[in-house]
Amino acid sequence: MEPTRSRARSALALAALLGLAGATHFTRPKYYDAIVPRTLPGTPRQWTYASGVAELAVAAAVATPRTRRLGGLAAAALFVAVFPANVKMALDFRDKSPKARAIAYGRLPLQIPLVAWAWKVAKATPDHPG
Repeated sequence: MEPTRSRARSALALAALLGLAGATHFTRPKYYDAIVPRTLPGTPRQWTYASGVAELAVAAAVATPRTRRLGGLAAAALFVAVFPANVKMALDFRDKSPKARAIAYGRLPLQIPLVAWAWKVAKATPDHPG
C-alpha cells in the first residue's frame, strides 16, 4: 500500500501548495496585481481575486479523492494559464536587484515541474477512487 500512500501524499502536498498560493491572493493582493498582464480586460485586482479563487477551488479538487483526477488536470491547466503573469514579472524585474531577478526568472522554468507534478497526480488517480 506504500505507493498508494505516496501518491496520496503527493496529491495533498500539491493541494497544500495551491491552497497556500490561493490564500495569498487575498492576503497580499498587491503583489499579484503587479504581475497581471495589462492586456487582460478588467482590473488587475479582479484577476488577482479570480485566480485566487481558482487556485483554492483546484486545491480542494486535488485534495478530495473523488475529484483528484479532474483537480490534477485543472492544476496543470492553471499552471499553464498563469505562465504569462510569470513572463510579465520577469520582464518587469529586469532592472531589479539580482535577488529579485533570480526569483522572477526562476519562476519561469518552475512551471515545467509544476505542470508535470499536477499531470502525474491526475494520471495516478483511478477513474473511480474508493
